[in-house]
Amino acid sequence: MSSRLLDVEELKIYYGTQRGDVKAVDGISFSVKKGQAFGLAGESGCGKTTAALAITRLLPHNGKTIGGKIIFDGLDVLKLDEDILRKNIRWKRVSLIFQGAMNALNPVLKVGDQIVEALMLHEDVSRKEAWNRVEELFRLVGMDPSRAYHYPHEFSGGMKQRAMIAMALTCNPDLVIADEPSTALDVIVVAQILALIKRLREELGLSMILITHDLSIIAETCNEVAIMYAGKIVESADTVTVFKNPLHPYTQGLIASFPSLRASRETKLPSIPGTPPNLLNPPSGCRFYPRCPHTSPICKEEEPKTQQLGESHFVACYKSAGLI
Repeated sequence: MSSRLLDVEELKIYYGTQRGDVKAVDGISFSVKKGQAFGLAGESGCGKTTAALAITRLLPHNGKTIGGKIIFDGLDVLKLDEDILRKNIRWKRVSLIFQGAMNALNPVLKVGDQIVEALMLHEDVSRKEAWNRVEELFRLVGMDPSRAYHYPHEFSGGMKQRAMIAMALTCNPDLVIADEPSTALDVIVVAQILALIKRLREELGLSMILITHDLSIIAETCNEVAIMYAGKIVESADTVTVFKNPLHPYTQGLIASFPSLRASRETKLPSIPGTPPNLLNPPSGCRFYPRCPHTSPICKEEEPKTQQLGESHFVACYKSAGLI
C-alpha cells in the first residue's frame, strides 16, 4: 500500500483574462504522505492558493486546468464527476481552512448552524446529532460549546480561526488544506493556532497541506516543504534539510531575510531585489533570473530542470546542480 495520500503531477493552471492567460501554476509536482504535514511556501501571488483550490476543484470561473494530474488516494480528481466529487471527496475526505477566517463565515448565521449545514449535507445524521457533533468539535478546538450558538461578529479573530478549523474537521477528513491560517492574527494567537493544528494532526492522524509565506510557521509544523516562485516549485525536501542546507538562491534569500535573536539590533537584514515577474508573460529560462545574484547566460535562455541533489532533496537551479 502506498504511503502517499496525494500526488500532484505536472499541474498547470491558467487564469483567462482580457489581456491573456495568467500562468498561475505552471507544471508543479509534489506528494503528501499519509499522516504528514506538507508545507507550500513562497511570496504572495506565486500560485500556492491556486494549487490548493485545484485539489478540490474550487477554482474561480476563469481558472482553467491546462494539464497534469491530481491523484488523491488512487482517484484522479480532475476526471471525477462533479456530483461524486461533492458527495464523496470535497469536505468529506478533503477539507479547506480558507484564507481569512474573518470573511469566510456567513455574518447572518450562527456559527454552529454553518457547521451543522455542512455536516448534514455530507452525512446521514439528524439535526440533533449534528449539533452534538458541533459541540464535540468546539471542545476539540478549545472553545466552550455554547459559543456555537453565537454569531461571527461575537467572535475574536482567533476564535473565528478555531471555528474554521472545527468546520474543516466536521466529516473526519483524511486531508486538511490550511491556507494562511495565521492571517491577521497577533503572534500570541498565531502560536496558539499552530499548537492546536499540530495537536489535532497528531491526535487524529490527519494529513495536511499548510500554505504560507512565513517560513517560521513551516519550521514549526511541517515534515516536508516545497518552495514556490512564479508558478513553479524551485526547491523541495524535508523541512530540516531546507532550513539547514537551502540550495536554491530564492530559498536562501527567504531564509536569510529572517531576523536572528543572536544578531545585533543594528544588523541589516538582506533582501531579495526586484519583484516577481508578470505571469501573463513570464521571462524565458529561469523565472528567478532577473533577481538572482548567481546567473549565467544559460539561466536566461533555458529553464532549469529539477535535479535530485540529495535524498528527497530536489532543486531547479543550474548553479545548485553545479552546471555553471
